[in-house]
Amino acid sequence: MAYSDSELILNTEGAIYHLNLLPEHVAPIIFTVGDPERVGEVSKHFDKIEVKRQHREFVTHTGTLRGQRVMVISTGIGTDNIDIVLTELDALVNIDFATRQPKKELTALTIVRLGTSGSLQASLDVDSFVVSEKAVGFDNLMHFYDAPQTSDELNLADQLADYLEAKSEDLILMPYVFSVDKKLCQLFDNEQFKKGITVTSCGFYAPQGRVLRGGNVEPKLVQLLSQFKIKNAALTNMEMETAGIYGLSRLLGHRAVSISVILANRLDGRFSANPHASIQKLIKTVLEIVV
Repeated sequence: MAYSDSELILNTEGAIYHLNLLPEHVAPIIFTVGDPERVGEVSKHFDKIEVKRQHREFVTHTGTLRGQRVMVISTGIGTDNIDIVLTELDALVNIDFATRQPKKELTALTIVRLGTSGSLQASLDVDSFVVSEKAVGFDNLMHFYDAPQTSDELNLADQLADYLEAKSEDLILMPYVFSVDKKLCQLFDNEQFKKGITVTSCGFYAPQGRVLRGGNVEPKLVQLLSQFKIKNAALTNMEMETAGIYGLSRLLGHRAVSISVILANRLDGRFSANPHASIQKLIKTVLEIVV
């Protein structure tokens, strides 16, 4: 059965609706960044840029690096945008736009998130790099999808939910957990990177325990998360996209890894003295490893 016009939305050019991309614009290796202005900071390392496209907050540069076709795309902030980006990238490579039907032979993309994050552990200092071995979703995105999960992932979600329920009367969460692609994760088995469990929040302020003028139902959220342990493992950092990337990649048959630079230590309130330099170092280091 073909997908209807209201399910698979194409513009007058035949490009996918939100990303404004045609199938030939997609490379097998995709770097994602949140900030549209960061796309150029990644693509400046490419040997050649073949395509530049922009629609809304979604900026895409496709080219080559060391003989491989690569692309970088901005997702904007949050798993609501990840839902759009991952679904439309998958459609571009795995749906025939002429027939509006899935292709018989499916393509598995390699998706590498280059992001920023806040530390939940005193030992994880600002400007350090973290690879998310697991991601805990505090949003609701993957509750709408029927994606397979392992017993370890389900156990982590259940234990964390029980822990937070016991520690906070007013905080209501239904966490979900998805893991990194193991082979991609192994690329970062060196002293430059720390492995951890990442919390993906649905917002930047109260959902990450920040207290400004808006009252929080749980102002001690950061402290509670930092104290949680499971099999001697701790929650290491907090950001806003990784759990959605891992969950949708699992569901759609793609490989994903998320690497974050720590810009803020949420326990002692410190922020990176030179965040731009730290982000530049992350980009250059990861590009050299992946490609």
